Amino acid sequence: MKDKVVLITGASSGIGRALAFAFGQEGAHIVICARKADTLQAVHAELTQAGITVLSLTADVSVEADVKQVIEQTIARFDRLDILINNAGISMRSMLIDTDPAVIQRVMDINFMGTVYATRYALPYIQQTKGSIVGISSIAGYRGLPVRSGYSASKFAMNGFLEAVRTELLHTGVHVLTACPGFTASNIRVAALDAHGQAKGETMRDESSMMSAEECAGHILRAVKNRKRELILTTQGKLTVFINKWLPALADKLVYNALAKEKDSPLKKRVKE
Repeated sequence: MKDKVVLITGASSGIGRALAFAFGQEGAHIVICARKADTLQAVHAELTQAGITVLSLTADVSVEADVKQVIEQTIARFDRLDILINNAGISMRSMLIDTDPAVIQRVMDINFMGTVYATRYALPYIQQTKGSIVGISSIAGYRGLPVRSGYSASKFAMNGFLEAVRTELLHTGVHVLTACPGFTASNIRVAALDAHGQAKGETMRDESSMMSAEECAGHILRAVKNRKRELILTTQGKLTVFINKWLPALADKLVYNALAKEKDSPLKKRVKE
């Protein structure tokens, strides 16, 4: 990773922040972008203090012009781009029947179109370096999760998109990794949108026993070094993908019952009935 240029979207907290430190401590030059300038600058200061070369850029990945400008500014500063990590993402939590479709559109714009924009505009430079494109997806991209239909849809779309891009680039030397962390301790659940598009402001799961963002970032770093095509983390995540592939009807019941146990789950009432 020495002197590689790594662009990480959604890097102001959680896995994105942890990835910035993981790659930066290996000697890479780091470009971080996020919507919130204040938290982005705080991470910038932390990285600089750790002796990591960093460029921070405020951007909304759902806005094509913002993403294009981030790529242009990265090239203007470092004259190359080796690794793109599509990490920016948002979740949602509500039953479809209660959900304003605009909420799902917002989730798709950030999680899926943000990945499309960044990958498209970064691709010419990553082809030059025979570098890596990484998508931070989710187990929800393999198994649809109730009360998170929009989030699942966005991650299914990301997985299919990256698979197609990987195949297109098969003979170019470009590496494409789909990384699915499983449940990881981060702020994505706190920032999850409700049925009307408002951030819920609290997590509905006990995060004390989850994989830390730092541990997750370490696994992703090693997967990039080894140029793996897919990374599924946590025993629960691997088991979910396996059961869903081979015993889908059982997976329906197990996933339903597991998520019905979440705090204030709208599935609880139906379980009791």
